[in-house]
Amino acid sequence: MITASQMRAARALLGVDQRQLAEMSGVSLPTIQRMEASGGNVRGVVDTLTKVIEALDRAGVDLIGENAESRGGGRGVRLKAPRPGGG
Repeated sequence: MITASQMRAARALLGVDQRQLAEMSGVSLPTIQRMEASGGNVRGVVDTLTKVIEALDRAGVDLIGENAESRGGGRGVRLKAPRPGGG
């Protein structure tokens, strides 16, 4: 599963815009726009999600799932889980 925030962050790390991601993945620009505008996990046709994830993977992005360890090398970012009490 991929979140809209992960998609935007992945594009930022790669330095590509939505149109370029659409071309890389073979998915339409409006579909990429809808995916990134969604809240939380991106919803859509499994084949479409797979195309986007595979395109990001080919470009060098390692998507890290919730509570998964990052064992690969390279630079990246990850959101920390919110601390109890809001800090």
